[in-house]
Amino acid sequence: MFEQQLHKMRDAEGFIAALDQSGGSTPKALRLYGLESWADDEEMFDKVHEMRTRIMMSPSFDGKRILGTILFQDTLARQVDGRPTADYLWNVKGIVPILKVDKGLLDMEAGARLMRPMPDLDAVLAAALEQGVFGTKMRSVILEPGGGLAAVVEQQFDVGEHIFRAGLVPILEPEIDIHSPLKAEAEEQLHDALLSHLDQLPDDHWVMLKLTLPETDDLYLDLVRHPRVLRVFALSGGYTRAEANERLARQHGIVASFSRALTEGLSVHQSAQEFDALLDESIRSIFDASRSPMEV
Repeated sequence: MFEQQLHKMRDAEGFIAALDQSGGSTPKALRLYGLESWADDEEMFDKVHEMRTRIMMSPSFDGKRILGTILFQDTLARQVDGRPTADYLWNVKGIVPILKVDKGLLDMEAGARLMRPMPDLDAVLAAALEQGVFGTKMRSVILEPGGGLAAVVEQQFDVGEHIFRAGLVPILEPEIDIHSPLKAEAEEQLHDALLSHLDQLPDDHWVMLKLTLPETDDLYLDLVRHPRVLRVFALSGGYTRAEANERLARQHGIVASFSRALTEGLSVHQSAQEFDALLDESIRSIFDASRSPMEV
């Protein structure tokens, strides 16, 4: 199964659907979906799983256009249509399951937010492997260039190596805030730091990268072509779907890993036909924007 999933993630057309809203981002996701209240966290997570299940079971949500889906740990522990979520994705839909493993962010320091400690990471990775999960994702946030950015990259690669040695392929996500007044400068520093760390990886290691859509088109093209990089994805980062797609289409070899842009406009109040039609249009537009070839 790993070899089949590896082949799909490396070679197939498509993009990643990010359905990994965690405790901090779930309330906003539910309100955008048209749900305003819930009794407690348990009900909140029940409701967001119902939303995710509706998306995953839609006829529009298929492995012909979607490479993989990033899941929150709570989602991995639940079922979709009577099957464990990862099993449903891979064996019913042909979509590679990926698990978000970070536990949120530390406070801002030196223009960046590092990931919180992950004391149970080994247990999480072991459980993910048992369920047929291919890879992981973990997010840090960068506001400006400098020492904090360097620390983010160092942490991402350190944890990423641990994950790879455990048998999964990590997605490193050092997100640069799209509202940063120094976004372009931070992107240049991030590019150089990523390239330096990639050049130091052993020949038998791979990582995937999930990066903010850059101000300079094709800034990350040499990372796309790097032998230690399985795939480079773009996050929508707060851009509308239209703007994210327009920016993405200019980046050769990069495909989407969208969350808010993917679910934009979906509502609990829509009929099944309305919901599926809007999701299909969203998936089609993101798939089309992700089809820029690696060659310039």
